[in-house]
Amino acid sequence: MDRTYNKHEKLKSKKLIDKLFTEGQSVSAYPLRMVYIKTTPQNTDAPIKTGVSVSKKQFKKAVDRIRIKRLMREAYRLNKTTYFNNITTSYAFMILYIGNNKPTYNHVEQSMNKLFKKFTNAM
Repeated sequence: MDRTYNKHEKLKSKKLIDKLFTEGQSVSAYPLRMVYIKTTPQNTDAPIKTGVSVSKKQFKKAVDRIRIKRLMREAYRLNKTTYFNNITTSYAFMILYIGNNKPTYNHVEQSMNKLFKKFTNAM
């Protein structure tokens, strides 16, 4: 698994997103929460499909939401090889930002590492 976050790895399927929120399980490491579900391997390029989301209710300005999403995607991109390099099953993830304050990159990265550790323990 390389350190990219390309089109094949992004969670875009409306059906899969709906299924994720109805049947999925979650782990959280404040201010992040990850909802995940096992999927059937549809594409051998990306065993993990990931999406990020920030609440419009908490952050009214689009600039703030986009900034937080960028930080989350970057933290995911740089840390995914450490945790998901030897994964055998396919998963779909949605990483949600549930905090109230604008985070720094270091804070997001630390939370992302905690989140991935909790996920690997829950697997």
